[in-house]
Amino acid sequence: MLSSMKSDVRAVFDNDPAARSVFEVVFTYSGLHAIWFHRIAHWFYRRKWYTIARIISQTSRFITGIEIHPGARIGRRFFIDHGMGVVIGETCEIGDDVVMYHGVTLGGTGKERGKRHPTVGSNVVISAGAKVLGSFTVGDNSRIGANAVVLSEVPPNSTVVGPKARIVKMDGVRVDKLDHAKNVPDPVVDIMRQMQQQIDELKEAWAQEKTQVNGLKATLEQERDRYAVLLTKLKEERVAGFQAALDEAK
Repeated sequence: MLSSMKSDVRAVFDNDPAARSVFEVVFTYSGLHAIWFHRIAHWFYRRKWYTIARIISQTSRFITGIEIHPGARIGRRFFIDHGMGVVIGETCEIGDDVVMYHGVTLGGTGKERGKRHPTVGSNVVISAGAKVLGSFTVGDNSRIGANAVVLSEVPPNSTVVGPKARIVKMDGVRVDKLDHAKNVPDPVVDIMRQMQQQIDELKEAWAQEKTQVNGLKATLEQERDRYAVLLTKLKEERVAGFQAALDEAK
């Protein structure tokens, strides 16, 4: 237990540049307090002393503003920064060296029993306000953006953003649009693509109409020039005839 507490304090210094002293961290960091409360509550929970475990977790919630179900399994060096509004469900599993910010929810999506909360791998960062809902895995070394809503599995070494969250980077490489659609269907992206397709079709139709209009304009100009030539020729013939008539009259 003492070794675990030391590693928890070290995690604060590793992840928060505002941490100045061990005394300050131990007595003022609510995320650290919530983790220590949870480790005690989880000890009772594993021994099926559920009521005592829930009393401890609710006391922690009242003091810290962070609600961690005593059944959740949390690895080493877990760091909650600021922490207010964090909710971690009963069947959550969190790996080592995970960083989590305020307003994060690791929750379920229904009333099913058994495993219903996410499993978070090691070295994962979950930014403020993110909602990770359902029984799936967030792979190691992944990043979840602020206010993202994650409803399906996240591969290792990925970055996900947006509501509904979509994969934008995998193994350090940006993912193209086709991979977005294949891995994480996003109705907003689909609608935007449909709109873009309609705009492209309208542009193509307008280009065709413009080509036809330009062709018609060119034809009219050719006809105008032809009629102008004919009119000039007709005038010349009439003038010549009139001149011939005058010559005969003389």
